[in-house]
Amino acid sequence: MAFPPGFLDELRSRVSLADLVGKRVRLVRKGREHGGLCPFHNEKTPSFYVVEDKGFFHCFGCGAHGDAIGWIMRSENLDFIEAIERLAETAGVAVPQQTPQEREKAQRQKTLLEALAAAARFYEERLWSPAGRAGREYLDRRGLDDETMRRFRLGWAGDDRNALRRALTPEFPLPLLMEAGLLHASERGGEPYDYFRERVIFPIGDRAGRVIAFGGRALGDQQPKYLNSPEHPLFEKGRVLYGLSFARADAARDVAAGGAGAIVTEGYMDVIALHRAGFTTAVAPLGTALTEAHLAELWRLAPEPVLCFDGDAAGQRAALRALDRALPLLKPGHSLRFVTLPPGEDPDSLIGHSGAPVFGESLRTAKPLAEVLWQSELAARSVDTPERRADLERRLMARAGQIADRTVHAEYRRFLRDRLFALGRAAPRRTARPAAPAMPGLRSDAPPPPSMPGRRQREVLIGMLLEHPFLVAEAYEEIATLDFPEPELDGLRRAILAADALSEGLDAEALRLHLGQNGFAVAVDAVISALADHAGFLARAGDPASVRLGWTHVTRMVRDGDRSDLAGAAEALARDLSPEAWERFLALQGREAQDGFSEDEFPGWPVSGG
Repeated sequence: MAFPPGFLDELRSRVSLADLVGKRVRLVRKGREHGGLCPFHNEKTPSFYVVEDKGFFHCFGCGAHGDAIGWIMRSENLDFIEAIERLAETAGVAVPQQTPQEREKAQRQKTLLEALAAAARFYEERLWSPAGRAGREYLDRRGLDDETMRRFRLGWAGDDRNALRRALTPEFPLPLLMEAGLLHASERGGEPYDYFRERVIFPIGDRAGRVIAFGGRALGDQQPKYLNSPEHPLFEKGRVLYGLSFARADAARDVAAGGAGAIVTEGYMDVIALHRAGFTTAVAPLGTALTEAHLAELWRLAPEPVLCFDGDAAGQRAALRALDRALPLLKPGHSLRFVTLPPGEDPDSLIGHSGAPVFGESLRTAKPLAEVLWQSELAARSVDTPERRADLERRLMARAGQIADRTVHAEYRRFLRDRLFALGRAAPRRTARPAAPAMPGLRSDAPPPPSMPGRRQREVLIGMLLEHPFLVAEAYEEIATLDFPEPELDGLRRAILAADALSEGLDAEALRLHLGQNGFAVAVDAVISALADHAGFLARAGDPASVRLGWTHVTRMVRDGDRSDLAGAAEALARDLSPEAWERFLALQGREAQDGFSEDEFPGWPVSGG
């Protein structure tokens, strides 16, 4: 929705940002600023400031920053339009409707919301009336107290098929009640009748908590046991999560305190049970598998929501379907974690039998998506032969290939290959062959084998990034996808990418200073020394064109390294630990150790700077 010029500036000028923030954060005036503890991450020393005259807040600890609209969006988990509406309400300003069509749509939505709100009041009153006794007894048996029933606005629809229609038609026309999914058309051409009958009613809210639909739980033999409102202009099942408005209120605080930020369960009662037990960020889809829209909503609440489905086979299938849906959507910092409950348990029953601490421990041991992917494929079939292990690798790489984000894709391939390597080492060896004799000159206390093939090229590559940081921004995705098997080099690569993401345009000195302050001083010195010793001309290149040409050559060498003679000898040695294979590996490794980089390896290299 577009707003008239100047409206947003007028809205910001009508509210005091310090007063707005002060409703949630204890602020202390410090000159022209106000300071306090950041509400978006745990801290003991205040690093959060509100600059009233410039109209923004900023946290020097976690980087949270924004104006009054941004504050409402962050603190209340609202989207842009919702934040403007909330801020306008606070400021006493009417939100303009841009066109007649928008005004008509807004009025239509308002009327539907009013009808749904009236229905919620009707069902709620019925639960607490003598007619709602059966519903209250059922909820009592499920362990809910009166306060919880009222908080979630639970209701009751009796056996009178026209009770709701009689109550609402004086105020709302039948076509509107039909559109809102409150009445059902008669198949025999008679009058419409109530959609819900003889069911406990669970109001379903939108992101702001406004009632947009209902769920009904049958107490008798009616089928289905759970029934949701039919979809209508305000309600699309694949985009709605039960309990979302409650979860949004606490999600940011829960994440800041180290919690899950969002817990996904399977049903209404699971959500309510978790909220009663103190897990106030629980939500549930409405009887459907998680959709892309659900995942987007969850990632607005927390970077790694925890999926906690039932411990039966159906619950585990639901978890794997969610994994499949999430895999292509993964991005840096956003994933899922999974809790596996004991067989036959759901969150409601587990808390009832074992208590909230046991469930809390389950959350703390939730498995990352990558781990669940590995275990699910590993368990799919036996891997007791080389061919079956090869098939496992094929399947895993195909799954990783579904990830659209190149950085996450590369990390998954690295993670899965590490697991495959460990699996190969743990695979049963042939027992018919006697133990291989010790290698010539190799003692049990001998030093480990020489470094991995291609390390020299990888060191030079990192050295070029340190000497010429402009390469980081230009080749960010390529750097992220390169394979660095050495932990110290891989850690330095990640730190360089992170530094560029935090502050683009760092020069060589500033980049090295940043890395040194973050624990990489030794690694930086080692890489710079390797570059100077073996490819000094790559460090001295003066013009960007020469640097880029050198970068292209070295990256090609790194990517082709797996096909080198030394790499082949290393693989042969791993397959067959024989004296001949060992001697060949040592000979080729010694040859590589003597070889440095030279201008001769770079045809057309325009050496500059000496």
